[in-house]
Amino acid sequence: MPPRRLDPAGDALVAEAVGYLDRGEEVPRSVLRPAARHLLFTLEARVPGRSVEMRVPPVAAVQCVEGPRHTRGTPPNVIETDPLTWLRLATGRLAWASAVESGAVSASGARADLSDYVPLVLPGRIVRWPQQIDWWRG
Repeated sequence: MPPRRLDPAGDALVAEAVGYLDRGEEVPRSVLRPAARHLLFTLEARVPGRSVEMRVPPVAAVQCVEGPRHTRGTPPNVIETDPLTWLRLATGRLAWASAVESGAVSASGARADLSDYVPLVLPGRIVRWPQQIDWWRG
């Protein structure tokens, strides 16, 4: 199945959601859910594959990361988190290791690690992964 088409307004939704975060305000659900969905679909487009299932209930789930794919039942590599945590991870406001360690992200399976792929968006710009990710990591 080809990646879903990204919403042209998606980057603006993410910017709006991040604005709430940066001001220390609660992100309204009407902004958070579509922003999280856009970031999930961005992950799916940038990290194609079917070996990891990334779930953000009740927003969406996508499959990503190249490798062995599953065809039936629960995939062997599953990552699950809530929309706010996903927004923070995907925008560089939360580190992958911190999220997993705190329990904000549940990751099971040998390939259930997105640390090489997040953040997708850095403060003030969209990451053109993988070229700019090394800049962020320093």
